[in-house]
Amino acid sequence: MRNPLAMVAAASLLGTVALTGCAKASHDGASADGGGPTKITMWTHSAGNPGELAVYRRIIDDFNASQGEYQIVQQNFPQGSYNDAVTAAAAARKLPCLIDMDGPVMPNWAWAGYLQPLDLPASLTDSLLPTAVGTYRGKVYSAGYWDAALSLFARRSVLEKNGIRIPTVEQPWTLAEFDAAVGKLKDSGYKTPLDLGAADKGEWWSYAYSPMLQSAGGDEIDRSGMRTAQGALNGPAAVAFFSWFQKAFKEGWANSDGPVGNQNFVDDKVALSYTGVWNAKDALDKVGSDLLILPPVDFGKGPRIGGGSWQWGISAGCGKAQSEGARKYLEFSFQDKYLTAFSDSQVVIPATAGATAASKYFGPDGALRQFAVLSQKFALARPATPGYPVVSTSFEKAAKDIMNGADVKPALDAAVQAIDSDIKSNNGYGN
Repeated sequence: MRNPLAMVAAASLLGTVALTGCAKASHDGASADGGGPTKITMWTHSAGNPGELAVYRRIIDDFNASQGEYQIVQQNFPQGSYNDAVTAAAAARKLPCLIDMDGPVMPNWAWAGYLQPLDLPASLTDSLLPTAVGTYRGKVYSAGYWDAALSLFARRSVLEKNGIRIPTVEQPWTLAEFDAAVGKLKDSGYKTPLDLGAADKGEWWSYAYSPMLQSAGGDEIDRSGMRTAQGALNGPAAVAFFSWFQKAFKEGWANSDGPVGNQNFVDDKVALSYTGVWNAKDALDKVGSDLLILPPVDFGKGPRIGGGSWQWGISAGCGKAQSEGARKYLEFSFQDKYLTAFSDSQVVIPATAGATAASKYFGPDGALRQFAVLSQKFALARPATPGYPVVSTSFEKAAKDIMNGADVKPALDAAVQAIDSDIKSNNGYGN
């Protein structure tokens, strides 16, 4: 399966367009065709992913056959051109009715007037994982079929050989335990015992490392008002965490380069790999029953992992009849059987308990069940603010600078200044 974060950087650029583009985006006016069904256009970024498209095709065909009032018309874009297509459509006020988007970018689009509230039944949205529901200013604007989750991969045999306690959800590693474990593994012969995924780029940095910061007591922004990053991203807890982060590379525990993905772990070049569910099936195939899917480290304030992935929304310019049909389609599409099919095709965590129970990977006896548990217990969505694209890129720059040896506090202060300047220049984004 492809990394579900691969398009987030592009989506973040889309969010930036919302800062400078038109205040309202409009639909291109799909309408009833001579007494036939009302056509509703739906855009996805899924071209090139046959498994994903097959599930969408099944849902659309079933919905279109189930009634005669609406017809969903699907258009698929490759990842590389989806950004350009949505940007152009928004500027021309010709967004389709149904669009998929990465969850953390949704508040920017809602603030810019690109989206309308979903207005799906509360019984539906309440049944989804919290990180699969996009809420902005008290209203639900997006909802998704699945979520991703992060974990530490390890080999049971390696931990047992080195006398390292296997952490559990109930008793994860403390930071002191984690440091001791990494030190033992380095002494045992691993030149670089830990793969933190630092060779990746873009949204991975916020998705992967801000939960560690949150576990330490900091954050990317003060979520109580979403008006400043001061104290959250550069306070004592943040400085302490990023000092540890820098130490991990300085001490040779982790590398800043290397292959993106899980190959170093599969090849036993590293003992611990901080990675996502999208790499789990390959690791399971290669490592087998020796694979451990471990909970995140507790940096002091409880374990955290990132949450929130691709979700569906309805554009603000979608006409009344089309909007009603879009809602009916979305409500239809959230049946457990479709969410299970999507999950098992893409190896991602289903958004409902019923779909999870039926999944061959994440059900009660599934080999990847632990990921569903980690998502339910530890996942935290990224900040729901229209300024998130700037938050994310500023966080990434600061973290990379620190990794490469920059003084911690000045690097964090620079990120705070960039974030707060953006918020100020946009009049607080209405907060």
